[in-house]
This record gives sequence, structure tokens and C-alpha cells, in this order.
Amino acid sequence: MLWVGSAPLSGDGHINISPKGGPDFFGIVSASQFWFMDLTGSGVETTSHLHEPGNARICVMFIAFEGAPKIIRIWGKGRVIENDGAAGGEFAAFVEREKVKTIPGARSIILVDVEQCGSSCGFSVPFYEFKGYRNTLNDFFKKKQDGDMVKYWAYKSQLSVDGLPGMKRGYQYAQKNNVAPLKKFIGKAAPTRPLRAATQISVVQLLLVGILSLVIGILATLTMVSPEVVRRIQSKEVWA
Repeated sequence: MLWVGSAPLSGDGHINISPKGGPDFFGIVSASQFWFMDLTGSGVETTSHLHEPGNARICVMFIAFEGAPKIIRIWGKGRVIENDGAAGGEFAAFVEREKVKTIPGARSIILVDVEQCGSSCGFSVPFYEFKGYRNTLNDFFKKKQDGDMVKYWAYKSQLSVDGLPGMKRGYQYAQKNNVAPLKKFIGKAAPTRPLRAATQISVVQLLLVGILSLVIGILATLTMVSPEVVRRIQSKEVWA
């Protein structure tokens, strides 16, 4: 079992923590890269945050419930490999290469590039006895066909609580078929419009910054040049 933490770039966005677990739903690719399975659910926060341009921050935490008390945190950059349904797509290729066991509810694989690890004591974490995995989610999605899954993703996985686009396949289906998203946040803190990351800069803004920098540079140059130099340049005098 592991916990995943992520957040949008905007300071007004909501931090999210999701529990993940299950047999064969985690794997190590290399000394600095691992993956975990993202199963279908009513939320799509991790995927939405990682899809946001310029945002790939993720933190994964493990806790020892038996044996020596230990907490492990892994910080890194995450990338979503969505279940696109294509036989030759990236998802299918990754599943085959890494020998990943998928189930009908497998929505995506989150691939994490490790940047930093940290351990701490887990002295306050109680002992827990493992009794077994819950099969409710797995059994529920076994009954659904691929077309049913896309409709489910369109309704529950197209947007985050902040209105950021979630699963691409669900979002595209929702836009094409006019599927209204599930309302996930109610109350005075609920977003009234989709978030736009404060760090996002449009092409027009970059162009304006470039023009303004050019103008400032010209003005600064003219200010520092003496009138005599300007006169010589205008009269094309030869410099000795």
C-alpha cells in the first residue's frame, strides 16, 4: 500500500492525497524509476495534476505496518501513461515490456522518475494485520465493456475538483458527446471556474515581453550615448 500526493500549480488549487494498493499494482523499472497502477474511480486528481503543462510534481509515501517502524517518502516527476485502448499504443507496449498484470478497471499507469528519497521513523504508526485485498472495484469493472468504460471515464474522470482536464480519453469523449462532468466539490470553497496555472504564459504574452525588452534596450542605449556620439553617427563622420 502506498499514498500519492500531488497538487495543481495554482495556489488556489486543492492538494490531493490518494491511497493506492493491490496485488501486482506496483513495479520497479530501474534504480531511479518506478510505476504504480491508477485504477478507475470517481476522482482523477493525480492524472489531472500531472497532465497540467509544466506540472509533474509527485510524492509517494510508504509506511511499515509491521516489523521495524519506518516511513519512506519518494519525490519525483510523474508521467501518465493512459489506457488508450489501442493495441499498439504506449500503454499496451509498457504492459508487455514490464509484464504488468492489468484488470478491466486499469485506467492508467503512473511512471515516476525519482529525484529524492527520505526516510523517517514510524514510531507513532500502529501495527495493522493484513487480512486481504478488497475485490469490490475489480468485480464491478469486470462487468463493463470497453465502451462502457469510456462513458464512465467521461462522467467521472474528465475533470479534477478544480476543473482541470483529467483522463484524455474520457475528456475527449465528453467534449464530443456533451457529457456533463460529475460535480465533485460542494461548498463555499468549491471552484466557480476551471483553474489556470499562474505560471502559464501564452505566446502573446511572450511576444509582448520581447517587444518591451527591445524598446527598453534601445532607450537605455540612447540614454547612455553622449550627444556628440549621436551627432557623429548621424553625420556619418569617420572615427579616428
